[in-house]
Amino acid sequence: MKLKQFINIIVLCFLFARCDGQDTTIINNNSTQVVFVKTPNEVQEPIVVGAERTSIYLNELIGKKVGIVANHTSLIKNTNLVDSLLSLKINVVRVFSPEHGFRGTADAGEKVKSNSDSKTGLPIVSLYGKNKKPLPEQLKDLDVIIFDIQDVGARFYTYISTMHYVMEACAENKKKLILLDRPNPNGHYVDGPVLDKKFTSFIGMHPVPIVHGMTIGEYAKMINGEGWLANHVKCDLTIVEVKNYNHTTFYDLPVKPSPNLPNMSSIYLYPSLCLFEGTPISVGRGTDLPFQILGHPKLTSERYSFIPKSMEGAKSPILEGEKCNGYNLSLFGTEYVKGKGSINLFWLIDIYNNFPDKAGFFTEQFNLLAGTDQLQQQIKTGNTEEEITTSWAVGLSKFKLIRKKYLLYQDFE
Repeated sequence: MKLKQFINIIVLCFLFARCDGQDTTIINNNSTQVVFVKTPNEVQEPIVVGAERTSIYLNELIGKKVGIVANHTSLIKNTNLVDSLLSLKINVVRVFSPEHGFRGTADAGEKVKSNSDSKTGLPIVSLYGKNKKPLPEQLKDLDVIIFDIQDVGARFYTYISTMHYVMEACAENKKKLILLDRPNPNGHYVDGPVLDKKFTSFIGMHPVPIVHGMTIGEYAKMINGEGWLANHVKCDLTIVEVKNYNHTTFYDLPVKPSPNLPNMSSIYLYPSLCLFEGTPISVGRGTDLPFQILGHPKLTSERYSFIPKSMEGAKSPILEGEKCNGYNLSLFGTEYVKGKGSINLFWLIDIYNNFPDKAGFFTEQFNLLAGTDQLQQQIKTGNTEEEITTSWAVGLSKFKLIRKKYLLYQDFE
């Protein structure tokens, strides 16, 4: 089945969907009319993230020297957690920042240097680059560490790797860690191959599937409980839970979690499209639609084209300045992938089959992203999407049993 046929099938599914009492939106995209059914939002109490529940954790900070692991997503309403705590006279001594830096503007993979915050003057220790784990001398004068970062629920999103090393450093240096939990925008399903430990890296540190379906607090409990920290040390961990959240909740992030995930469509597409980062295909870095479009100069698609250019968050994007032929999937993130509740391999299989240089299609990075070498081999040998996803079943069943032990919120099953 070609990609054009796939798109038309999805269109037909929406055309024939029952629309009783629902609104419909008709969108014309590249001569294809797509009808999306808008279902009414369920009435739900407002989400209150852990950071906003200051009455639970503020007493733990009074009179203490506090370190904070944070970035631009660490918000209480519209104010950064660091600024909020300083206004409450909490003695914040040091800030630790993950990939993309404290203000969230650095490129993916860009080595962020330690510096000081221009607004508060606080020293900022980068945990992305050579120093991924807080050093003993960076913790010795602290009484307690706060971790508050918005995750997106994919194994290769590095904020959970940073959390692992922070937990490990806290355990080794006898420091208490207070984790302020936040919803997982992809927390409504579990899917993908479970990581083979042979492919452990900073973009995949634990034997979990690509989509783990856990909040960052639940994930931290699992790291502790499964003994995944070095030498099986245990972190003194307190989790401030999210109020009014469960794993059937679709949570729209109030701020983009990193420069190349600018909207909810990109966040829903990310677990499927990030695998292309291990290929020559552009996922739209250096455009206004990162992780919503796919393309390469050698593809023959005439439906859509784009030219990546240098910009903030994508200073040297792959295929910069080259016309990339491909596909605009931006409509499918929120209107199809969100409700599908699974990783979509169709685009990966189809583009591989139509790419002229198959020998150069998969890079070494692909297996690290997939967490296995099996997926690459399955695609090369012509396995269907159904055959590939069926092969994940045993690993997923085992993981789900582990996952259940650490859930803090009502599950989707």
